[in-house]
Amino acid sequence: MSKAYLKGILHDGTEREYTYRISQKNEELIEKIVEMVEDLGFDAWTYEEGDRGVYVVEFSKKAVDGLQIRVLEEKREYVRGYFDAEGGVPQNTDARFYIYSAQKNKADLEEVKSFVEDLEIETGDLHRPSRESRPNYWRFYIPVSSHNRFANEVGSRHPDKEQALEHRAATPQNR
Repeated sequence: MSKAYLKGILHDGTEREYTYRISQKNEELIEKIVEMVEDLGFDAWTYEEGDRGVYVVEFSKKAVDGLQIRVLEEKREYVRGYFDAEGGVPQNTDARFYIYSAQKNKADLEEVKSFVEDLEIETGDLHRPSRESRPNYWRFYIPVSSHNRFANEVGSRHPDKEQALEHRAATPQNR
């Protein structure tokens, strides 16, 4: 199912003529993406971009060509990749816990929200958090009552988000 994950995380990537390119500060996530691409039988190459601590993976578009997200497991993997690209949780474990996904493309966000709901995970309304400063920016959240379900059913492959979700899943009450 890593093909569906890759398609989801590409929301954090750029498209070139023959390749996709994903950049991240978390080198461990880049290495996980390399493994997925190679498991699909394709080459992936990585490099550090300058001296900013940003790592890049690039791979052939053929690795995810033609994938249609249809079955529940593909939706789960796609949501996981999308969350790793466009989702958020607090970095501080002492902060009130939240889970959200956000971006400018409303149609993409509506699709991923529907996939989350197909997994029988409750979602909040799709809304614009700041109509004045960012009128084309959309977000939906996962309500407190569904945090553990999201953590257990979807999870994350991003090391920082994965750790936050595991901490949440181990904590039955909201902090």
